[in-house]
Amino acid sequence: MSSRAPQQFEPGRFLLSGDGWPYLLVPFIPLAVVLDLAGVSPVVIFFTSALGVIPTAALMGRATEELAARSGPGIGGLLNVTFGNAPELIIALFALQKGLHEVVKASLTGSVIGNILLVLGASMFVGGLGRERQTFNHTAASAQSSMLLLAAVALVMPAIFEGINGSGLPSPGAERVAYDSDVEKLSLIVALVLIASYGAGLVFSLKTHRDLFNPPHEIDEADEHAPWSVRRSVGALALAGVAVALMSEILVGSISEAADSIGLTEFFVGAIVVATVGNAAEHWVAVLVAHKNKMDLAVNIAIGSSAQIALFVAPVLVLVSFVLGPGPMPLVFNGFELGAFLLAVLIANHVTAEGESTWFEGVQLLAVYVVVAVAFAFA
Repeated sequence: MSSRAPQQFEPGRFLLSGDGWPYLLVPFIPLAVVLDLAGVSPVVIFFTSALGVIPTAALMGRATEELAARSGPGIGGLLNVTFGNAPELIIALFALQKGLHEVVKASLTGSVIGNILLVLGASMFVGGLGRERQTFNHTAASAQSSMLLLAAVALVMPAIFEGINGSGLPSPGAERVAYDSDVEKLSLIVALVLIASYGAGLVFSLKTHRDLFNPPHEIDEADEHAPWSVRRSVGALALAGVAVALMSEILVGSISEAADSIGLTEFFVGAIVVATVGNAAEHWVAVLVAHKNKMDLAVNIAIGSSAQIALFVAPVLVLVSFVLGPGPMPLVFNGFELGAFLLAVLIANHVTAEGESTWFEGVQLLAVYVVVAVAFAFA
């Protein structure tokens, strides 16, 4: 038990701290609603709603970090990625309803490569500044990376099937692609296998090998903020979830027209912009905990989030697409998505093998992400 007296919440101090800056964007939430109702330019609505997602995702990330502080890096990482991926799932559901299957698949790919290259890279860079190296549990991280490798193999097979027996892989600029029923059935089976594998992974990490993923820990008494109660954390999650759903609906409704106005493809917007905004919670929390030298949690968030997207969120969206939207969404990714996904998974397996990181490794991961993003912009 800590003898430290509870601290009072000081809004000015909180907003000026490293934790509080996303909440300066709160006014963009009502502004996005007003602009959407007024029917202004889709570009303005898109960027306003994208900025409005950030503070809601930050609140979601802060609440899950508070819950994680009571449960250790394993369960804490799972809480962060689950609630952190909620905006991504909500955005994808709205896009799925509108039949924007290629945008959904682009955002899924962008989430995976963003978490591995951008989030993990930024975490290693920021956490490594001023330190010779940081360490983390390489066994737990490698187990999650292996799950990603499984997902990569499973997600590639429908594309190979379509490339050989179908009409070929979709182009990056495609909005809607017609697939035959065989690849839709294959995608359904693959989705069920991936969900089953993800469930087995949860049993492995939370029950049979709990000590490996969730070693004994101590609550950080040096934290400058008073800890949140469980009730406050859950209430904040609920509030953030409602706000994210509202912003997501507005964001998705403006994607097509905004992309055309800016001169960018829906593929780039989905893979880079929407994926980054939708995963803002994990991005922020992972870098923050890495700065505090909690690399176990940072790695669990970055790699674990990618694994959850590939093994759970993507398959769930395939299942939902059979009842929501104009038709089923097969797991057929275009060549850019497949290449980026496979390379990101190989990098994840490599950087987690030794259980330590430096700021220079972070720079290298960020450099790879920039190269991928530029390639997507030209796609």
